[in-house]
Amino acid sequence: MSHDMTGYALQEEHVMRHDPAGAAIVIMMRSLKMPGMAQAVQDLHEQGSPAFDAAIPMLSQLLKAEMAEREVRSIAYHMKAARFPAYKDISGFDFGASEVREALVRQLHRCEFMDAAENVVLIGGPGTGKSHVATALGIQAIWTCRGLMPLL
Repeated sequence: MSHDMTGYALQEEHVMRHDPAGAAIVIMMRSLKMPGMAQAVQDLHEQGSPAFDAAIPMLSQLLKAEMAEREVRSIAYHMKAARFPAYKDISGFDFGASEVREALVRQLHRCEFMDAAENVVLIGGPGTGKSHVATALGIQAIWTCRGLMPLL
């Protein structure tokens, strides 16, 4: 059964009005790039199968597990691709032992510069914390882009 994008939207809207759990499954499948399975779920829902309705909680758990696993793999990939010299974060930086302006570093740590497509340049002598701050900002940027980790 072939559907254009309008057909998908109308069916998805229909499912959402009458079955929030089924709608959540369809949304998760689409986000996981599984449009064929999402369509099959909609078709099974329309058939009103009691066996399918009973399987919804398990299917939901499996999809949530897959989404979480993909997120973990994505973060691991980005961390490896960045080739940070070591794991560093802002909580481990000693602002008292450095001339670095703490307020500025904490502002940069919110990664708002990324939304504005701005560059960050760290300048200072040896041992001033440039590498630590740069690594902490990079790690935070990975987490922020994934929308996962609260800011420290």
